[in-house]
Amino acid sequence: MPDYDALVDAETWTFIRETERWYPPDAVNRTIDEQRRIYDAMCRAFFAGYPPGVTAVNHDANGVPIRRYRSSVARKRALVLYMHGGGFVVGGLDSHDDVCAEICGATGLDVISVDYRLSPEHRHPAAFDDCQTALGWTQAQFGKPLVLAGDSAGGNLAAALAHANRDSNILGQVLIYPVLGGESGKGSYLTHANAPMLTRDDVLFYENIRTEGAVPKGDPTYAPLHDTDFTNLPPTIAVAAECDPLADDADNYADRIAEARGRALAITEPGLVHGYLRARHSVTRARTSFARMTRAIALLGQGQMPTAPDLAP
Repeated sequence: MPDYDALVDAETWTFIRETERWYPPDAVNRTIDEQRRIYDAMCRAFFAGYPPGVTAVNHDANGVPIRRYRSSVARKRALVLYMHGGGFVVGGLDSHDDVCAEICGATGLDVISVDYRLSPEHRHPAAFDDCQTALGWTQAQFGKPLVLAGDSAGGNLAAALAHANRDSNILGQVLIYPVLGGESGKGSYLTHANAPMLTRDDVLFYENIRTEGAVPKGDPTYAPLHDTDFTNLPPTIAVAAECDPLADDADNYADRIAEARGRALAITEPGLVHGYLRARHSVTRARTSFARMTRAIALLGQGQMPTAPDLAP
């Protein structure tokens, strides 16, 4: 088992303990309603507000609730379509409200956040279908190219959209500690099976509740790594947390795109844990990583594939 006392620095441990004060490690054993209640309370506790000049308005995207963020210093070239994390079970427009506002403020790009349906009330492919609807509405409404982005479950949905819309005007995707359908019996799933913030058992719980145990095979709208065709995907930045059972998914996904002669860059953030977006104001490593993500989104929005030096601290 990894020595997390050595890998994880004091700032990150403080963040982990504060998170667990609101959302305890055994939360997956609670009812769905209780999980949502305590997750929402945790997100409110970490809420950091909006940057100056950023505003947001809710819209209906053909039946899918979305929130559009705009900056007073907007760059008009592209839009960001953002899918929130939460294991396909928790989260919504408010859980990642400040994250989306800060992406908008840092990049100058409008951000569209998607409030997709959650499991277990709405099992796969409901979440993907809602994101697909939001993507189509956004393209029809604004006629601008898109950068796809999302964290954890939202990273899955962003990548699934990229696979399903290869001929659309998508400039790139930024996937943040994404769950992409890697093999749960090997690699980081075992090495970091008991990592702080997310365990392998948690991952399996969310997988089961999303499908009621009937895991689809060969369906990239469920698990992008299960696709057999990785050609013609948009430029991709896949960001992993080192101390996370999902860490290998980002690497493996970038490798598959590169093998298909596409452009992809995988970044593993040392000593960070799943869910560290909420630590971007309190943990130096997370702050640096978030700046890397927003720089990647901004460059993709300008039609440029970021290189490792472009994203260096």
